[in-house]
Amino acid sequence: MSKLGSLGARLHHGEVGYDFIKSRKIWYGISILITVLAILGLTVRGLHMGIEFQGGAVFTTPKNMSASVAQAETYAEEASGHDAIVQKLGDGSLRIQIAGIDTGVSDKIKTELSQDLKVNPEQINADLVGPSWGEQIANKAWLGLGIFLFLVVIYLAVAFEWRMAVAAFVALIHDLTITVGIYALVGFEVTPGTVIGLLTILGYSLYDTVVVFDSLKEQTRDITQQTRWTYSEIANRSINSTLVRSVNTTVVALLPVGALLFIGGGVLGAGMLNDISLSLFVGLAAGAYSSIFIATPLVADLKEREPAMRTLKKRVLAKRARGTETGGPAESRMPDDSHDHGPTDAVPAAPAIVGPHHQPASRSRGRGRPSGKRR
Repeated sequence: MSKLGSLGARLHHGEVGYDFIKSRKIWYGISILITVLAILGLTVRGLHMGIEFQGGAVFTTPKNMSASVAQAETYAEEASGHDAIVQKLGDGSLRIQIAGIDTGVSDKIKTELSQDLKVNPEQINADLVGPSWGEQIANKAWLGLGIFLFLVVIYLAVAFEWRMAVAAFVALIHDLTITVGIYALVGFEVTPGTVIGLLTILGYSLYDTVVVFDSLKEQTRDITQQTRWTYSEIANRSINSTLVRSVNTTVVALLPVGALLFIGGGVLGAGMLNDISLSLFVGLAAGAYSSIFIATPLVADLKEREPAMRTLKKRVLAKRARGTETGGPAESRMPDDSHDHGPTDAVPAAPAIVGPHHQPASRSRGRGRPSGKRR
């Protein structure tokens, strides 16, 4: 842990780092590939909507049923004429879900199930959801998601700038598409818990992105008044300085969610936890990825298109070329944001890929003066 803390400090001060911005085309390619696979899965398999969205009935049997899940599924499909989903709960009872049926035929289905399962009809609990109510729930879920995304874009445009708002919006859509695509491929049921999970992970993804954006905004103040570093290089420093914090918070968040998904849903058989835990697990991982590999590199791409940033980049490269030709010492440190140097050209800075700083002593500082001595 001490080594990890030391690495975080070195990343923050620019002593070590990785050039995320330079490799941005690789990250874009990976994200596009995953997104295309998610869209294909969504197109081919589709989402398995729960009865809360399309209406239907849920029948819960008494505890310690002798019938297997496969038998109960067969009985339910024969009684209703529709596909059925059967889950065995921890107490041995069966949860039989039949979507798309008219609530008026639920009594008939309940009677036939009781005969097939050899239990008293009064011991089977039936929860009914009408199609119109399910449609209202679906519309409200889409409305809530749309309002959330709209407010996010407005807030980021006001707090930072429109380019960061666009980058954050793209990252959120990226996370949402991947999570929904995974749902389609896995075949998990989409319930109101799924919607809650999606809104939660979008907020978490936004948090990671805003942390990097805040660091970037702070380090690029008066950037055009210096000629040492381009916008992309300082953006890369912002990612590196917050990298360990983002990884730590993501891992800490994934551990309990992973326990909820794999132990609660898989080992203990609490299938009702799968809807929210899967969206949280996939969304948290995708959100951490997008905040580092998508949002900030995209901001750098958009900013580098500005005339002022293009001019700055030309000045920076020209100055470095002159320094190389004259044999000047190589600059090997990133801007140190722990000190206020002011908007001057003397801001100590470093390139995106950095290492321990060793500044060779100049042997010609005293030459050319009348006394020939150093002051």
